Amino acid sequence: MLIMFRVKNFASFRDEMILDMRAISYKDMKNHVLQIGKNKVVKTLAVFGKNASGKSNLISALYYFESFVYNQFFDAGNRDDEVDLGDRMPNVKRSTFKLGEEVNNDSEFEILFTQNDKTYQYGFVIHDIPVEKKYSIKEEWLLVDDKIVFERQEEGISFGKKYEDELKGIDKQRQDRLYIGILDYFAEGEVKKIVDEFKAYLKHKFNVHFELILEGSVKGLVSGVSFLNRILEDKEYRKTIEKFIRVADVGIVGLSIEENKNEKTKDRHPYEVKTIHNVYNDNGEIIRQEKFELNMESSGTNRYFSLIQYILNIIQDGGVFIVDEMSARLHPILTKFIVDLFQGKMNKEAQLIFTTHDISLMNKKQFRRDEIAFVEKNKKGESVLYTLADIKARADASFAKDYMAGKYGAIPVLSDNDIYAEMKGEWLCQD
Repeated sequence: MLIMFRVKNFASFRDEMILDMRAISYKDMKNHVLQIGKNKVVKTLAVFGKNASGKSNLISALYYFESFVYNQFFDAGNRDDEVDLGDRMPNVKRSTFKLGEEVNNDSEFEILFTQNDKTYQYGFVIHDIPVEKKYSIKEEWLLVDDKIVFERQEEGISFGKKYEDELKGIDKQRQDRLYIGILDYFAEGEVKKIVDEFKAYLKHKFNVHFELILEGSVKGLVSGVSFLNRILEDKEYRKTIEKFIRVADVGIVGLSIEENKNEKTKDRHPYEVKTIHNVYNDNGEIIRQEKFELNMESSGTNRYFSLIQYILNIIQDGGVFIVDEMSARLHPILTKFIVDLFQGKMNKEAQLIFTTHDISLMNKKQFRRDEIAFVEKNKKGESVLYTLADIKARADASFAKDYMAGKYGAIPVLSDNDIYAEMKGEWLCQD
């Protein structure tokens, strides 16, 4: 369960940005709150903001943290849950804030989460060396239940009293390697268990959705959708996926798993998924069924198929699902359906964080005030994150109406633009 994520000097986030999932003690929608131990967190967080405000930079920061840390573990190649990805997690290029007068080459990341009744706090500071096109780890720290496991500074590493005997012999470090990755290889005993739990959280519970859908502007020219091994191996799971596809009302009645007979791709992708549609006669009676390749389906259908696999896994197993522009290509009712799954009674330990422009979701029947966030960028190119709770929005406010009226910020202000004023008379209709 994610409690908090913090980043500083990453892309447009020049100053410290805190993504805080801790629930405020509101009386409304208590079923939107998860409690594990002493921690109370919200199930969902919807992030709104104008184009280029920094919403995608927020998702990139979360993904960068996940991939950078996970790829330094000894067995990072053993992520076997997906068919279409390579051995290691693809990396996101890290960029510090570039629009300030002073250059700062240090970026900072920190996460706070719970795993198996323990609270983990881990972070690091990474320093760019532009001339050499290298980086070094400047600081790093790990705490479990508020007790220090290790603290790394440029001058060396210190250990918490509880773990000192185990760790004092593991003093190996490289400037370009995280110490937690070194512990994964050398540690034993209690520390090894801690590292294994950390790895398990990143692998199974922390899912920044990486979606590779190849498509053209014309349907059918090119398409590619990743799918999980589980859909090949688990018939009951596949039946559940089929049920969730049918409820989306896209005309698909089932899925067919077949051997890939394409000589060029079958070694890497031995199986392919096809959709099943009913064929009707003129009287509306089903006479047979037809199989479609995925590139025959719309981009929205393919995206829903891609998303729903991960969503069901997360809701069943627990964890946090993070996705950029979740409503892209989806009808608003489908987007709401996905949000409702996370906010429903069946969800006991899963969270959803997503960015969107779909303001039909921005209402007090769908979200609490601590579940609606905004990313705003000022004229200096600096992004900030805040929630309706942070700005003390009223519980009875009309969230979407007030947002579009500019009361919460994070919208494009065209009327303040000289170019817009010029275009208004020349290009735009005026009644």
